[in-house]
Amino acid sequence: MGEIADGIVEETENKIGKISIADDVVASIAGIAAIEVKGVSKLTGNISNELVAKLGKKNLSKGVKVDIADGSVTVDLSLELEYGNSIKKVSEEVQVKVKQAIENMTGLKVRMVNVVISGIKLEK
Repeated sequence: MGEIADGIVEETENKIGKISIADDVVASIAGIAAIEVKGVSKLTGNISNELVAKLGKKNLSKGVKVDIADGSVTVDLSLELEYGNSIKKVSEEVQVKVKQAIENMTGLKVRMVNVVISGIKLEK
């Protein structure tokens, strides 16, 4: 396991052929799992990600960084939460959901899921 080629984090071969998983796929899985957690408003990213979003391109890995080392995945997420929710509780649920989603869908082992709360969304 590990970085096989540019953007490919996992590659396996069977009798029929090989299966490759791009790192953006792992990041998208993490992003989708995170925003499904009650209390998460959105993923937050850097300025270039915000610009891509404004240009109409949907980036499901915005606010997600994935590193593969020694056969395991480390995920860094940047999130905005809805006001009134427990930051600790929502963050822990995000960690569990992201870990489960990546491991179930890719077979990769998740070592860490780091969550940074970069904002709070106030109700209107």
